[in-house]
Amino acid sequence: MSSKREREHERRRYEKQHARQLQAQHARQHRTRVVAVGVVAVLALGVGAVAVANLVRDGNAPTAAPTDTAPPDTAPPATYPPRTGNDGVTPDASAAEDRTWDGTLTTSAGEIGIELDGAAAPQAVANFVTLAAEGYFDGTVCHRLVTQGIHVLQCGDPTATGTGGPGYSWGPVENAPGDDVYPAGTIAMARVGGDGESMGSQFFLVYEDSQIPSDAAGGYTVFGHITSGLDVVQAIADAGTQDGSERPVTDVTIEGVEIQ
Repeated sequence: MSSKREREHERRRYEKQHARQLQAQHARQHRTRVVAVGVVAVLALGVGAVAVANLVRDGNAPTAAPTDTAPPDTAPPATYPPRTGNDGVTPDASAAEDRTWDGTLTTSAGEIGIELDGAAAPQAVANFVTLAAEGYFDGTVCHRLVTQGIHVLQCGDPTATGTGGPGYSWGPVENAPGDDVYPAGTIAMARVGGDGESMGSQFFLVYEDSQIPSDAAGGYTVFGHITSGLDVVQAIADAGTQDGSERPVTDVTIEGVEIQ
């Protein structure tokens, strides 16, 4: 083969080899682009999935349940689990003996002297005297302090929830003031709003003059007054309530009740 043909043959072989190399390079570049596009797509899908997940979580985030408190001029609802003693029977009004009773509420905040009027409110006084003699009030917490609208400290619930009582209820309302005014020092029975037959063991101490409107059942049974220690109740009120509640900022426990 002449040198001219050899050079031509070598040139064609080189061009074919170069063409194969270019083809292979293009193929590699194409594969790289496909992989890159795939990675970008996967990342985009991942970001989208996270965004959707966050949106779902945010949209379904729980919110605080609304609260519901009793209006200041009404007694809280009352249900009465059975107490020990007396078999859940309402004490007879005759136990008040149509007379005045003197006594002392000993609390964790101090002593409160009281006088009960068995003539004006015989059923309420008979109830209170009987429960006190049984030690029913001992260790109970005064669960409710109202400092706006009316000014009362409410006690007598063994569960300290506003729904506890002695296992019975009674009525009707006795000795309610005609003008709806309850002077400082008044001791009266709590009850369910509109229900004069719903009294049990819960009572309240008025530490500042308060006007408590009557409802369908009338007013509230006044059965006594504070003779000493009104400053103790006032100090409890001055300390205020726990955040978001009507409970005294420091628990007030009735340590004992003596009646004579």
